Amino acid sequence: QVQLVESGGGSVQTGGSLRLSCVISDSTNTMYHLGWFRQAPVKERAGVAVIDGRPLTTYLESVKGRFTISQDKVKNILYLQMNDLQPADTAMYYCAAGPYYFGGSPLSPGRYKYWGQGIQVTVSS
Repeated sequence: QVQLVESGGGSVQTGGSLRLSCVISDSTNTMYHLGWFRQAPVKERAGVAVIDGRPLTTYLESVKGRFTISQDKVKNILYLQMNDLQPADTAMYYCAAGPYYFGGSPLSPGRYKYWGQGIQVTVSS
């Protein structure tokens, strides 16, 4: 079984920072792709930042230079450091994990099999 629990969301003003954390419990030890996704009201869920087993990171163009994904393999925690937050970053953020998957975009939600419950990030102007 794989369980993901996010924390660290909240409300900040434009230009502020937040760090999201995702504690990953993986008894299968087969998760290769880990990532952060977000979904705003009436919008589709979109990949924000992902990391694979190499590790290779991939970012949504609009967050490059502002967001950083990292992982602590000892503690099994996935992080998303978000700096210079903008109102457009307001969304529910989800942590996700998936086994090795060849082909397609690493930011595609369909690549990920397990999801956290989500955590709200709100950026006010």
